[in-house]
Amino acid sequence: MSIQILSIGKAVPEQVISNHRLSTFLDTNDEWITTRTGIKSRYIATEETLVSLCEEAVMKALHQAKLASKDIDLILCSTLCGDYLLPSLSCCILERLHISCPAFDINAACSGFIYALDVADTYISTGKATNVLIVCAEMLSKLVDWKDRSTCVLFGDGAAACMITKGTALQYLKLTATGNTQALYLPFGNGNNPFKPKKETGYINMQGQEVFKFAVSMIENQTDLALQTLHMIPDDIDYYVLHQANKRIIESARNRLNQPEEKFPVNIERYGNISSVSIPILLDEMMENGRIQKGTKLLLSAFGAGFTTGTCVMIWE
Repeated sequence: MSIQILSIGKAVPEQVISNHRLSTFLDTNDEWITTRTGIKSRYIATEETLVSLCEEAVMKALHQAKLASKDIDLILCSTLCGDYLLPSLSCCILERLHISCPAFDINAACSGFIYALDVADTYISTGKATNVLIVCAEMLSKLVDWKDRSTCVLFGDGAAACMITKGTALQYLKLTATGNTQALYLPFGNGNNPFKPKKETGYINMQGQEVFKFAVSMIENQTDLALQTLHMIPDDIDYYVLHQANKRIIESARNRLNQPEEKFPVNIERYGNISSVSIPILLDEMMENGRIQKGTKLLLSAFGAGFTTGTCVMIWE
C-alpha cells in the first residue's frame, strides 16, 4: 500500500428538495421516508451539468493540495453515467483542466470510490503516476422514475474530487463482486432502433429488501475480515465511514460492532444516496469540522449494484 489522500473538494447543486416537496406529487410523506431511510432532503441538479459540478470539486481539491492541474498524472472518474455516454466523464474533466494525461471512467456503482483508490494505489506503487485525481460524480436524478416512490426518494446528485499521492496511509484494501445483476439495475433505453420491436425506457430498478440484507451482511463480514487481517479490534477504529445508502443499514453495522454512535458519522439526512460520491463527501465534511486529524484510523466500506463491495482501512497522514 503506497498512497494517501492529500485533499478533498465537493460540489452539489443549488436546488435542495425536501421530503415535503416530494409529497406534493408522490404518495409519500416526510415520516414515511425518514423512518425507512433517514433521508430528509437531497440536492437535485436543475441548471448544473455533471461536468460543471466536477470542475468545482476539482478546483477545491487542487487548491487545498497546493497543486496545479498540470501536476495531475492520471484522472479516474467513478460514475454511473456522465453527461455523455461518450466521451467519458474523465475526458470531459480533462478538457476543462486544459491538460493531457491518461483519463478513464470506472463503474463499480456505489463502491466506485474504493475501487478507484485501488487503481490509484496500483499506478502510484508501480511508479506510473505521482499524483492521481479521483473524481466521483453522480446525477442520479436523471436515472430514476419520478413516479416510483420506492426509488426516487432515495437518491441525490453531487460530485467530490480527491488528490491522491504517495504515502503510507492505506493499510488495507479489498474489493469483491458477486455478479448479482437483478437486485439493483438500470437498463438502457432502446432509442429509436426500428429493428427493436419493444421500446423501453431505462430507470433504476431495485429489490429493496435483497439489497438491504446484502448490505448488512457484507459490512459485517468485510469489516471483520479487515480487522482480523490487521490484528485490530473494533475499538481500534476511530471512525467507520460507510456508504450513505440507508441509515438503518449503518445502525445495524454499529450495533453489530457494539460501537458508540459518534464513531459512525452520517450525512444521509441532507444528501440522500449519491452512490460513489457519498464517502468522499462525508470525509470532506469530517475534515472541515476537525474530526479527521493526523493518525486518525478510518475504516471505509461501500456496497453497490453488481453486487460490488469495497473496504479499506487508513491511518490518516
